[in-house]
Amino acid sequence: MRLAQCVPFVIVLIALGIELSPAHFLYTGPILAAMPALAALTMGPKGTLTAATGAVTVTVITATLHQSWGGQVYSNLLAALLVSVASVTMSKAVRTRRQSELDQLRRVAVAAQQVLLRPVPAQLGPVRVAGMYLAAETEAQIGGDLYEVLETRYGVRMIMGDVRGKGLPAVRLAAAVLGAFREAVHYEDDLVEVMNHCAAALRRECAVPGAVDPDDGGDQAEDFVTALVAQVPDTFVVQVVNRGHPPPLLLRQGKVQALMPTAPLPPLGLEDFITGPPAEPESYPFAPGDRLLLHTDGVIEARNRENDFFALPQAMEAVHSRTPPELLEQLHQALIRHTTQGCLVDDAAMLLVDRLDEEAGSQFDAAAAFSTDGPH
Repeated sequence: MRLAQCVPFVIVLIALGIELSPAHFLYTGPILAAMPALAALTMGPKGTLTAATGAVTVTVITATLHQSWGGQVYSNLLAALLVSVASVTMSKAVRTRRQSELDQLRRVAVAAQQVLLRPVPAQLGPVRVAGMYLAAETEAQIGGDLYEVLETRYGVRMIMGDVRGKGLPAVRLAAAVLGAFREAVHYEDDLVEVMNHCAAALRRECAVPGAVDPDDGGDQAEDFVTALVAQVPDTFVVQVVNRGHPPPLLLRQGKVQALMPTAPLPPLGLEDFITGPPAEPESYPFAPGDRLLLHTDGVIEARNRENDFFALPQAMEAVHSRTPPELLEQLHQALIRHTTQGCLVDDAAMLLVDRLDEEAGSQFDAAAAFSTDGPH
């Protein structure tokens, strides 16, 4: 697009060069008169007006320099002025219409994001929570990354996932997995069965025509979702089922460790590669004051100009004392500073979970009830 925007100005400069060279007998008036219309195809009103001004200026300068003022020059100059006015007007109308369409698309994207990736509550049961989603594509609101946190009778349950691919097919598969998770967490006591429901929903969605991205070859066998489901019960542990997803990071007393699975499992959609015994949730200590960060590979695979990956554990340790929202924002800023030109090449999602002690959780619940319902 930027190259196309330069074309009118290049042609104006070429016309000026011709008029100032020994080949000035070549007539450039009709070409210059058409420049504003050409500029209106790729630029807004200001760019179109600039190109029109350049075309008219070259016409006036060359006519004065060669003393060629006459009927033809006046006709070309009038034509350039009329085309300029029409082009600027048309460019403004097109820009207004495009902006209106873009605003409408943004509103739709925001509504879709609120359905697919709902804002996480500040606290659920014994944990404080903060979430962040960073879309790689400009103006994008949602993509193939997914997360959710829900309080159930079994404890606080959460999911973090990443759909292979991008675009609308990825959003569609993410919605299917999230929908299955939101339903299953409330009646399945086994965390593995919750994950199995997500896998079944993914298989059903992949079988629907249009669920596969034709740009990726249209192979349903290659559609998969890396996913991690975690549960924080009343006891001081966290249970994790990991299906090919980057391991969560546990922050304890300023130090970070990855909760690596002892028996790695393939992502959702690749169940044919499971050959071992049935999976079991893995438990890890999760005491008051501990923090758990769930994230997608868009965070840890972000690279700088030297092709180095983003050091997420070190970045967490540097800001370990911040509140959950502040910590995620600091990680966001560090990630942007690390990446080339401050741009992500893949969507990135983060979910930070703080384990509270019983007294802190009770105080938080009381404060929430007071602010919502007033004193009792």
